[in-house]
Amino acid sequence: MIYQTFAELYDELFDPAMYQQWLDFVRRRVPDQTGQLLELACGTGRLGVLLAQAGYQVTGLDLSDNMLALAQQHAQEAGVPLPLLQGDMLDLSEIGTFNTVTCFADSFCYLPDLGAVEAAFTQVGQHLTADGRFLFDVITPHQTDDVYPGYMYNYQDDERAFMWTSYAGEVPHSAEHELTFFIYNEQKQAFDQVGELHHERTYTLADYQAALSRAGFKHVAVTADFGTAEPNETTTRWFFDCQK
Repeated sequence: MIYQTFAELYDELFDPAMYQQWLDFVRRRVPDQTGQLLELACGTGRLGVLLAQAGYQVTGLDLSDNMLALAQQHAQEAGVPLPLLQGDMLDLSEIGTFNTVTCFADSFCYLPDLGAVEAAFTQVGQHLTADGRFLFDVITPHQTDDVYPGYMYNYQDDERAFMWTSYAGEVPHSAEHELTFFIYNEQKQAFDQVGELHHERTYTLADYQAALSRAGFKHVAVTADFGTAEPNETTTRWFFDCQK
């Protein structure tokens, strides 16, 4: 139940403006909509639906059944084709080749270490056409070290309450997000409490660039603000445009 609850709340509470900004970033970097696009960690499919509506041939991949169920629902409601795959970004051996691969919402930061991040980059490179584009974002050390510690977000309606608290992690440039849900139980006439802990970790820009190079990407552009600005010391999210 916890993962279904989180998927639904994530879907409802996530800032919809960000999906439009990610779409705009893709459209600027990949104006040709005729190729196949793979969206890694597609989540509830909100961006995938927007990409499909914009004319891209999108396939979504995610590890979570609950996220994919919501993605399928959103695609059906929008009336757009959105093939969905359940899979792990660390093993893409069962899928084909794509002209574009995207991975947003700092999804790579949920991998356990830099070795896993590099392995994911390598998988992407192996399933990208020779002239394809790999677009992704990650949070910066400024976000984990300065912004997240002490961050809190609370939400409540008649049937649910949600508490989000972030702390500095135990390893450099990491954060822990403590999520607590209170779900109203009709039978008990009371709230059930469930919770989970999310770990995020990021690395220096030089670390990401070296990992991309080892994974076979020779051309890497890094920007901020969804590709509209140059990064600086207060940048909270880096945007990457990579080619082999």
